[in-house]
Amino acid sequence: MRMRKKKHCDERLEKCSSLWIKDPENYKGIWNELFRNNNPIHIEIGCGKGQFICQTAQNNPDINYVAIDVVPDVLVLALEKATAKNLDNVRFIIADANKLCDFFAFDEVKQIYLNFSDPWKKNKQAKRRLTHKNFLDIYKKLLKNGNLICFKTDNKALFEFSLNSFAQENFKLQNITLDLHNSKFEGNVMTEYETRFAEQGLPIYRLEAKYIGWTD
Repeated sequence: MRMRKKKHCDERLEKCSSLWIKDPENYKGIWNELFRNNNPIHIEIGCGKGQFICQTAQNNPDINYVAIDVVPDVLVLALEKATAKNLDNVRFIIADANKLCDFFAFDEVKQIYLNFSDPWKKNKQAKRRLTHKNFLDIYKKLLKNGNLICFKTDNKALFEFSLNSFAQENFKLQNITLDLHNSKFEGNVMTEYETRFAEQGLPIYRLEAKYIGWTD
């Protein structure tokens, strides 16, 4: 579903400019200077309206978060949530995921979250999926051996595609669940989509993919 244009989006973005990073390429390798600490950095690709990233940042003040979305009219809502909560350990970028290597250095990102990414259901659209080999190759340029990608979706076909994709690209799969909300997994933070799906009783698929491709 296409997001409706938000009224006064540019002005609303500017009001949250302390958390909106307009020139992320300038911070490649020095994000800890921006956060003014040496805490680990986690990123969410496709943060949507920000429910997950804001709650996660609030729960984990000793971790720094960078949330990324390509749609300004979506990101502004996340920015406003974070600003209202006075969160100092989260920043936001308007960008496409294929630009990640322009923004982050190797081993600067300790964990990646992919929550309810667009499944791009047609086979000819597979290369646009955030768990396609093309994107995993980008993540591998950032992640050190042992770093994690945490992936959640309501789409069974995308989950099965992702299982194969991760396995083929030197990721070790762990904590796999086919029904997250009826599993023993603790500490789950829901996104807006997930809240809606949970109310409908739909299963949520989740996995963690640990990168094992690099050797010390």
